[in-house]
Amino acid sequence: MSVAPKRSAPQQPAPAPAPAPAPAPAPAPAPAPAPAPAPAPASGASAPAAGPARHVWRRLRRRPAALAAAAVIALLVLLALAAPLVAQLTGQDPNAYHDDLVDSARGGVPLGSFGGISADHWLGVEPGTGRDLLTRLLYGARISLLVALGAVVVQTLVGVGVGLAAALGGRFAGQLIGWFTDVMIALPMLVIGIALTAVVPPDFPRPLLLILVIGLLDWGGTARMVRAQALALRGLDFVDAARLSGRGTFAIARRELLPSLAAPVITYAAIKVPTAIVAEASLSFLGVGVKPPTPSWGQMLSSAQTWFRADPAYVLLPAGLLFVTVLASTVLGDAVRTAIDPREGSRLRVGTRKERTT
Repeated sequence: MSVAPKRSAPQQPAPAPAPAPAPAPAPAPAPAPAPAPAPAPASGASAPAAGPARHVWRRLRRRPAALAAAAVIALLVLLALAAPLVAQLTGQDPNAYHDDLVDSARGGVPLGSFGGISADHWLGVEPGTGRDLLTRLLYGARISLLVALGAVVVQTLVGVGVGLAAALGGRFAGQLIGWFTDVMIALPMLVIGIALTAVVPPDFPRPLLLILVIGLLDWGGTARMVRAQALALRGLDFVDAARLSGRGTFAIARRELLPSLAAPVITYAAIKVPTAIVAEASLSFLGVGVKPPTPSWGQMLSSAQTWFRADPAYVLLPAGLLFVTVLASTVLGDAVRTAIDPREGSRLRVGTRKERTT
């Protein structure tokens, strides 16, 4: 029996593959954002960073008392420097006697009111001698300011040297220098000054003698301050790096410590100026300072004791100038300390004015 062959089902044709979708066009790149404009500097601020001197000046300008004190000191210095010019313009010699301007019957009291003030003698004349008081006050300012500034320079140089030696020397040397500094601070400067000026030959220049005496007897405070500051700086990294690089003690002190000590040293020197002025006036008042006929404020106060009742102007004028000079120097020194000290500057700057918001 024959078997009929099985008929296979007809195969369906395979569907054609769907065409691949065309790739979407790439999006156009977004434009780069424009750079933000730099913020405009606040009013009153300069583009470059201000240096330390400019910061100090800004802090000083914010203190009206400091500006007034600086103006007074500048005026006194200008008048002291112009003393010969003032004497030439007024036609008065500070050492010329005018016996016709004093009343010899009353012991030498100046003729006229207010100490003999006239068109020729703007502040009157000196009792007993008739010398012009204005020119003598100006020449006395030259002596007082010269001695004070010179003494401060001497004591600053000595104090910085001794303080650095105490800080960078060995332990024994530091203790020995510290004890010697304490002895110098404890010594009564006026008593030692009187003893030293009494044994010096009389032909030695008295202004130079006063500069040396005051400067060499009053350096203890500067040395102690420099030693404390140098000990604090000695342990910092930049000093250790200089030591590891092979620099010696003198090179480290000159190139690393002295620049960092400039601010406190200048501050302390500014504060010591009025002390030196008072010391010079005290020595001259006691008769061991500037010798006549060279005028000095302290010397004028010493000779004015006998004329207080007869001619009060002769006492009040040098005393008033001395008071104003010491007060202005003290205020200016305190302002310089506040302006230079970074911690004091930060304390004054933070929280004292509202921040500007844009």
